[in-house]
Amino acid sequence: MAQKQLHPTVERFKSYVKKNPSVLKEVRSGKKSMQQLYEEWYLLIDDEQDEREQKTDSSETTTTTTENKQDWVNQVMGTVKNMDVNQVQGYITNMSQALGAIQGVLSQFQGGASSSKSATQSNPIAQKPNPFAFKKD
Repeated sequence: MAQKQLHPTVERFKSYVKKNPSVLKEVRSGKKSMQQLYEEWYLLIDDEQDEREQKTDSSETTTTTTENKQDWVNQVMGTVKNMDVNQVQGYITNMSQALGAIQGVLSQFQGGASSSKSATQSNPIAQKPNPFAFKKD
């Protein structure tokens, strides 16, 4: 006759009972039933596993975060060490000149737009006449 395979949690509970004989004493004394002990054990095991998983996950993320920060700092420091100050100054000068050119182009467009506005404002014929304008006799 073939034996039925028990669920893995039941197998673990059986090994737990074998390791802790005090559990059997509670059942024999009638304080608790085997079902109650199994349910308590199952809930406690789930909680303990969750706690273990959270601890390992948080420690792994902390470790990886720390390693990532250290790697990033090392990369930045290595880059700063390898920089040529004169070359960086040249880049800054070129960037400043480029920004100045962009500002000049923008000011030309803004100046052209403002001069066209002032031309239309100074020309009363081009403006819509005010319907409430009163003229002196």
